[in-house]
Amino acid sequence: MWRYLKRLLIGKPLKTTDEGGQALTKFKALALLSSDALSSVAYGTEQITTVLITLSAAALMYQLWVAALVLVLLFAITLSYQQIIHAYPSGGGAYVVATTNWGQPAGLVAGGSLLVDYMLTVAVSVTSGTDAIISAIPALSAHQVGISIILVLMIMGMNLRGLRESASLLTLPVYFFILMIFIMIGWGIFEIVTGHVAYHASAAVGAPVQGMTLVLFLRAFSSGSSSLTGVEAISNAVPNFRKPKSHNASATLAIMAAILAFFFGGITFLSYYIGIKPMADNTVLSQIGQAVFGHGLIYYLLQLATAAILAVAANTGFSAFPILAYNLAKDKFLPHAYLDRGDRLGYSNGIISLAIGAIFLIVIFHGKTSLLIPLYAVGVFVPFTLSQSGMIRHWFRVREGKWQLKACINFLGAFISFALVVCLFFLHFPNVWPYLIVMPAVIYMFYRIHRHYINVAHQLRVSENSDAVNHHYDGATVIVLVSDVTQVTAHAIDYARSVGDYVIAMHVSFDENPRKEHKTAQKFKVEFPDVRFVDIHSSYRSIITPTLRFCDVIAKRAAERNFTTTVLVPQFVPRRPWQNVLHNQTALRLRSALNTRQNIIVSTYSYHLKR
Repeated sequence: MWRYLKRLLIGKPLKTTDEGGQALTKFKALALLSSDALSSVAYGTEQITTVLITLSAAALMYQLWVAALVLVLLFAITLSYQQIIHAYPSGGGAYVVATTNWGQPAGLVAGGSLLVDYMLTVAVSVTSGTDAIISAIPALSAHQVGISIILVLMIMGMNLRGLRESASLLTLPVYFFILMIFIMIGWGIFEIVTGHVAYHASAAVGAPVQGMTLVLFLRAFSSGSSSLTGVEAISNAVPNFRKPKSHNASATLAIMAAILAFFFGGITFLSYYIGIKPMADNTVLSQIGQAVFGHGLIYYLLQLATAAILAVAANTGFSAFPILAYNLAKDKFLPHAYLDRGDRLGYSNGIISLAIGAIFLIVIFHGKTSLLIPLYAVGVFVPFTLSQSGMIRHWFRVREGKWQLKACINFLGAFISFALVVCLFFLHFPNVWPYLIVMPAVIYMFYRIHRHYINVAHQLRVSENSDAVNHHYDGATVIVLVSDVTQVTAHAIDYARSVGDYVIAMHVSFDENPRKEHKTAQKFKVEFPDVRFVDIHSSYRSIITPTLRFCDVIAKRAAERNFTTTVLVPQFVPRRPWQNVLHNQTALRLRSALNTRQNIIVSTYSYHLKR
């Protein structure tokens, strides 16, 4: 049943040779990898105005200067990540760049930050999409967390179906949003030029604003920088592009940056000109839509497009997180399960892990986008700083082409990114302090995993002095666990005789039915008179503990004679998988317990039922 349900939801498995067909064109990659960055215009300007309005309405004039600085940073970051795409085409983005140029510790900080940030990407995008839905349908406000979780699960299922299908499904909402924002900005400017939209700005550009400080400006800038989250995703997913991969990824990044700059600049200008003020129950984008389109059909289409792209913007995280996890697992800092491809050639374990992490964040922060964004921005700009400063070292090392100019561009991006990180910690500390706890924990986890893999490799390596190569055993003791005398027992005993020099049958008896236990012992001795039968009594109805104690004693005695000790666990296998739930799982529990003993070999004898 599970297999059929899986095929229905995810689709039939793809051959490994079909991987080339899963590669992305620029058209589909823009939808799949840019939805996070493009969707951030729905809340970027709002984050700026929310900070400035705390001083006065007149301070909203400074949103234009904040937006201009954000666009400068966007330009520097875009050029920098284009360089990263060509210099490091294997993907991994900031993690690979920081590791190569600053060393493993810096790379792990970048990689760990991005792993957490992609979870925040999903959480922020989905909760923002839910906010847009609630702006249009206020009656759903009590179900914000539930709606967000459902959206995460839907996007997870879509990504488990594979890159090509998820890109195809995303094409409509992403390009619909692009069309609607182009129409809104274009029509809004036309209405301004023709005089149909009046100038309602609270203060003229350049007018003095009493009480305005550099700290407030930097606070607004650090909040508005959330519009740049997701820009790095394309550099992490270069291997997913069609050949020539680097060229197509770089071109897609340039297209995305141009659209993002136009949208962010246009929305901020309309917000200032129309005199929009942030409201708790109506987003800035929604207010601009009302001013430009009124409350007609086009306004609701704009809200629908906004909700759709904010919901699917989480897909950027689902596209980039598995690739980053793959690179970390390849370097032995995450479990090797992240190296495995699923039935649809996607890294399914990474996709599922990301969904679980995002749902956890949504529940912890009660689905509140405003609480997630500062932490979200820190997780982006720490890797930005490390990757762009790493590229400066890269250019000084390779000295290719116009490397001085490229290094200057990277310096600008690194400087502004570092300044933003400092601002976020000093000005938003109540919201970003979890980063100082989460990151050390993540780095500690990386090193523990890495140490484990190194130890395993060292112990498994075959060398001339290896004890495993030189050791020879003189015989084998086989302990067969017996619950009753059945066909399963008979077959298991026969098998044990064929592989063991000394066979022992062990049975655990209880107090509930001593007559039955006595009959079991008598029946076994009649059927197998040449096999030693040991009945261990358990007063506490425990099978595991007496079994382990007995096997430990036998294994110790066997080792003294240079014998191996094998514990054979018989079990019958029902014909249909669902029938397993009708039987206890004692054999599974016994195997799990026995596997903890390093001097015991655990084997299973499976007897398959015919009906």
